[in-house]
Amino acid sequence: MEAIAISPREKVSRIVERPEPEIRSADEIKISVIEVGVCATDREEVLGGKALAPKGVNELVIGHEMFGVVADTGDGVRHIKPGDYGVFTVRRGCSRCAPCRMERPDMCRTGEYSERGIRGMDGFQTGFVVDSEKYFVPVPGDLSGTGVLTEPLSVAEKAISECLRLQSIRLPEYSPDWLAGKRCLVAGLGPIGLLAALVLTLRGGAVCGLDIVEPGSPKTEWLSTIGGKYIDGKICRPENIDEYVGEFDLVFEATGIPSLGFELIDALGINGIYVLTGIPGDEHAIHIPGSELMRKIVLRNQIIFGSVNASREHFQMAVQDLGEADRRWNGHAARLITGRYHFQNYLEPLMNQDAEKIKSVIEWTQ
Repeated sequence: MEAIAISPREKVSRIVERPEPEIRSADEIKISVIEVGVCATDREEVLGGKALAPKGVNELVIGHEMFGVVADTGDGVRHIKPGDYGVFTVRRGCSRCAPCRMERPDMCRTGEYSERGIRGMDGFQTGFVVDSEKYFVPVPGDLSGTGVLTEPLSVAEKAISECLRLQSIRLPEYSPDWLAGKRCLVAGLGPIGLLAALVLTLRGGAVCGLDIVEPGSPKTEWLSTIGGKYIDGKICRPENIDEYVGEFDLVFEATGIPSLGFELIDALGINGIYVLTGIPGDEHAIHIPGSELMRKIVLRNQIIFGSVNASREHFQMAVQDLGEADRRWNGHAARLITGRYHFQNYLEPLMNQDAEKIKSVIEWTQ
């Protein structure tokens, strides 16, 4: 079978031939890959960025945002059958620390985890993949048009879920619907940011999205359809955003721009919570008003934390919210996918990031 592979740390990518994987354990599931999403991590890898091949080889099959249909199952798999749709999660734990032993590799303490398509394990940009049932998350057939969004949505689900858990511990007025009516700012209207806006809106938040794209672009129109308001960062400068539109109860950062990340602390209100999900590239040092920021964070009882990856639970939450979004906005979530490419044309979405497009996917089977 064919697969898209790179040589880590080199600007080399190619279609390679690989043996079709076989089920070797009773708990394994074989999936025929339908499509795989493309994200900034994939583009970084293809351009020679950080990636790690499986031990003993110098080639890595990329791709971690997969969706497919079950082709076969091991004898021990009871609740999944051929023809079912679903996804595999991405991270595999170290098996040594408590979080990994509790099936929370997203919180691995040792840093010795592996990730399919990123770190130490081949990914999903190929025709067939095999993995354990415990990493499989079913997706209803009526969500086949958006199933490929499960992984990026799971990242937003985890970050927002952690925000709610932290607020539930410390706020006397907290209730399960704490987000209802709360002002939420999403910085960066890429796929993760827009999916975060979707989750926050489903939870009752009043969402604003900050970016520097033109009003009326596909990203701002997508946000508007779910009820979000666009803040043009070229007009409303991030460091003064509180003066223009007021403060926010929750800030979700999805840009990976350090200077912006610190500037947005000014937009956070009393008892506010701020989650960072963007991962910066290598940049020059930035200067921040340390004393002022520390004073503000302490006196206003604010929380700032980072969130990465997701557990199986968050993948399941993503599937549930894709279904709810489909019912509420009549298939609007699928419009996040603005480009589909046959795997033979993989370089186009990986090398040419069109600012007008939101999410690209690579197709393997129909």
